[in-house]
Amino acid sequence: MKDLLKKINDGTISPQNRLAALEEFLRAGGTQQFPSVTKEINNHIHTIYSFSPYTPSMAALRAREAGLAVAGSVDHDSLEAAAEMTQACRLLGLGCVTGFELRVSFKSTPFAEKKINNPDSQGIVYMTIQGVPAPQRQRVAQFLEPIHQCRRTRNIRMVENLNKILLQAQLPTLNYQRDVESLSQSALGGSVTERHILYAFAKLLDKEAGSPERLVQLLEETLALTLSPSQKQRILEQDNPHYLYDLLGLLKSGFLPRIFIQPDENECPPVQQVTAFARSIGGIPAYAYLGDVGESPTGDKKSEQFEDSFLDQLIALLPQLGFQAVTYMPPRNTPEQLQRLQKLCQQNNLVEISGVDINSSRQDFNCPEINLPEFAGLIDTTWALVAHERLATLCPDLGFFSEKNPAKNLSLSQKIERYSQLGQRIQSFPNLTRDEAERLVREVSTDSL
Repeated sequence: MKDLLKKINDGTISPQNRLAALEEFLRAGGTQQFPSVTKEINNHIHTIYSFSPYTPSMAALRAREAGLAVAGSVDHDSLEAAAEMTQACRLLGLGCVTGFELRVSFKSTPFAEKKINNPDSQGIVYMTIQGVPAPQRQRVAQFLEPIHQCRRTRNIRMVENLNKILLQAQLPTLNYQRDVESLSQSALGGSVTERHILYAFAKLLDKEAGSPERLVQLLEETLALTLSPSQKQRILEQDNPHYLYDLLGLLKSGFLPRIFIQPDENECPPVQQVTAFARSIGGIPAYAYLGDVGESPTGDKKSEQFEDSFLDQLIALLPQLGFQAVTYMPPRNTPEQLQRLQKLCQQNNLVEISGVDINSSRQDFNCPEINLPEFAGLIDTTWALVAHERLATLCPDLGFFSEKNPAKNLSLSQKIERYSQLGQRIQSFPNLTRDEAERLVREVSTDSL
């Protein structure tokens, strides 16, 4: 079993080989340790195609081991996980939603000079495009390729900035291709992010220090970083399996600003351009709510204020910018923040989507908050997305927001309810045909499901 698990999470072999290993794992009795499936869902799992310890197959397996009913992949600037994630979820009996996350420019909006939901930049916003139909994956890859090239140029310059600091500290330097790009799946359409740079830096520091105690000294004295008690405790923890990820989080919150270079609109396109593209491919563009932050679970965000002081105006503007949804993470925010956000989404007819950002081995795939009564709608929306992606893959006119959808005259809440039921129902149709899909949507539209 250990050898099979290693193959399932091996980023150096093909997706087909990983899926074959997953099938063999299941045939060999891997299901014996599975808990009962709960109502929990997670639409925001990163994979090796951006930055994560998990291949799509392993991400799906970890989701099933956590008892999730639906798992969704959302990689930065990449949709390359989608095909493997979809197939892995199918093998495991999970619903699946795939999409990608990217940064867009808000420079043409009233919030151009605000730090909105991005800790690193003013006027640059994180958003997701959810539920991308399978036939559109190649168009997405073509759309994202120029962004990859712009980001690569900026990444190289940031590594140059880092190397200047390392030379001054009399530490070894990094080679971009050998030490950073090699950590990624960039040759296969994956992205390279700041986390790749910082992970390479973390590995360098770990090797140079030789011990956790010496590492703390190096961070505090040589690099002049201020470590919180929890950060220091994690670094000094014996046999910490998340050691490098904890170090990465520390560097992201405290060191990254020293080397960071602001992206331009070639790398972060204007928001209206991206939402228009999302809608043209049948994806659902979603604003990613951050909210004012306390200390984050992974230590990669410091306490800071974001969009809460102007949230009413921002959410009201989103439909005008082409957004159809807002995505948020219940564990990240206070009940008061989320109650306010939910009310604003309802007032502005925006779909509410949820998931827990998974990009570190320390993070738990479970989200018990999703079981609270006030978040029941997020489970319904997730199943509606499952239906949307699968139906729109067979026929674009069956997509949730399609103007040609037979259910287009239903209210938003009605359509979410019907598509949610439909998403769960079509799990029992492994080989769903277009004719069957059209029949099911007609039933939804006439309230006979």
